[in-house]
Amino acid sequence: MTTPGVGGRATIDRIMPSVGAALGVPGFDNSLGLPESPRYVVFLVDGMGLELLREHGDAAPFLSSLKNVEDVVCGVPSTTVTSLTSLGTGVRAGAHGMVGYTCRVPATGKRLNTLKWDQPLDPTVWQPYPTVLQRLAEEGVSATSVNDAKFEGTGLTVCSQRGVPFHGVNSIYERLDVVLDVIESAPRSVTYAYESRLDHTGHSKGCTSQEWRSMLTTIDTELMELRDELPRDTTLIVTADHGMLDLPLEDRFDVDTVPRLLDDVTLLAGEARFRHVYTRDGAAEDVAERWRETLGDRAVVRTQADIEDWFGPVSPDVRGRIGDVVVAALGDFGVFSSREFGIEMKMSGFHGSITEAELRIPVLVAD
Repeated sequence: MTTPGVGGRATIDRIMPSVGAALGVPGFDNSLGLPESPRYVVFLVDGMGLELLREHGDAAPFLSSLKNVEDVVCGVPSTTVTSLTSLGTGVRAGAHGMVGYTCRVPATGKRLNTLKWDQPLDPTVWQPYPTVLQRLAEEGVSATSVNDAKFEGTGLTVCSQRGVPFHGVNSIYERLDVVLDVIESAPRSVTYAYESRLDHTGHSKGCTSQEWRSMLTTIDTELMELRDELPRDTTLIVTADHGMLDLPLEDRFDVDTVPRLLDDVTLLAGEARFRHVYTRDGAAEDVAERWRETLGDRAVVRTQADIEDWFGPVSPDVRGRIGDVVVAALGDFGVFSSREFGIEMKMSGFHGSITEAELRIPVLVAD
């Protein structure tokens, strides 16, 4: 059986370089075939996977009417910090090093939450690549980021959006005004904007809930208004960082109830759908085999010798951040830890793994 995954398809890191080429900037490859345009807005809706969008197309008539660049996936793991940094830098996780929601800091052995940035690490050292926005600005393009004000200066923002002006906003209406102002401020410009509410609704209520559908409709209406207000020579790209699926509450695998799985394990990280498992030296193969025997066809269990098709080429500085064993959940399965990640037990919607529902993302073009 073929293992699900990227499978040679275009990944989210190809979007911004394609925008750069479509803007006419030398040195960028328009591998996605985006239309030539002097102005671009790249708008990312967190959690709006392509399969979800198509399943609920009636709730998003504007987005459903747009042309989509087919066969684009976010990459592995299918999670926000990884995808936003891939989008921002134009390289995959094995290079930029944002390898999961949580991961190990090799120098200390401690677990870093890459959203909260709860370890004393310089994000410019942790993620050394310049952003595509920064590179475009250096070539004379007016490049900006528009995002929630609370995200200014965070580790993830520095990793994924640094090097250009950050416009912090506090409401949807302010975001619309600011995006319009900055895109109109120069004859050649690119603006990145971000929307988080759909993802939050999916995690709390589930991505098959009426609340999720209502939020999708709200965002669809806002994006239609944005397209109507943008200058006619502007191309709007709407994309996402991952899809999502709901997991049953009544059947969640808690690794803490199977002690043998934690033998020789020094740290767990990642998230329920994609676990990084760090082991004692020399124990990775034995740990992986125990996990395979226990989980069976509910997950794909790999060691570091077999991950580059998921992460891309892995640099030496990044390898120690990735689990010695990685566990990608399939179906409606997840690897939980009531002791280490209790909050996950209360969630409804999840992502992170290698299924089509989580990997496939829209790249919608409104020109």
